[in-house]
Amino acid sequence: MGTAIMVALGNGSVANVELKGTKGFHGGWVLIGFGYGIGVMIPALMFATVSGAQINPAMTIGLAVVGSFPWHEVVPYIVAQMLGAIFGQLLIILAYSPYYDETENPESILGTFSTIDAANSKLNGFINEFIGTFMLVFGALCITADKVDSRADFIGLGFLVMCLVVSFGGPTGPALNPARDLGPRLLHAIWPFRFKGSSQFSYSWVPVIAPIVGAIVATTLYQGIFN
Repeated sequence: MGTAIMVALGNGSVANVELKGTKGFHGGWVLIGFGYGIGVMIPALMFATVSGAQINPAMTIGLAVVGSFPWHEVVPYIVAQMLGAIFGQLLIILAYSPYYDETENPESILGTFSTIDAANSKLNGFINEFIGTFMLVFGALCITADKVDSRADFIGLGFLVMCLVVSFGGPTGPALNPARDLGPRLLHAIWPFRFKGSSQFSYSWVPVIAPIVGAIVATTLYQGIFN
């Protein structure tokens, strides 16, 4: 549920900006940054006491690598995160269906689902996703470490995500979350849009692998410094 809400609110803001005829059409990247920041903050506030707000497979794997999350729960969590991402994207399709039909730019449509290899450089995309996810995971661990006021901590997390999207969103998106990218991309591949283009699966491994590597480095560094 947390991942579904995150994708619905985050990619919903992208759809509002990118799809022709919406109230937010051409509203700008800051609007998307705001949508994704709040989109992460809300499910974190809702489900932190239930599952630790595990809405990102990269974070889940990174925590498991350093022994802060049980390995036997990793696969069930990732399956739930993927299904949640797909369901959240489905809500966007249903809500914005008339505007998908009006939008003639295939990349604008794909951008409401997943990241795009904007510079035709997988290396640049990998570097971008690695840096962004490293900052996200390391920042999230530091922000939520004290447990003094968890509600304020997750508000801080929302601002961190907002800033990362605004600062590092230019090259590819960014994803910062394998489920947020791959789940919706799979849905894009099978949905019969009027002006459908490529789902860019040749690039799809980048926003999966790079965030995982970034998260592992971040959790390892955090453990080395604070524990």
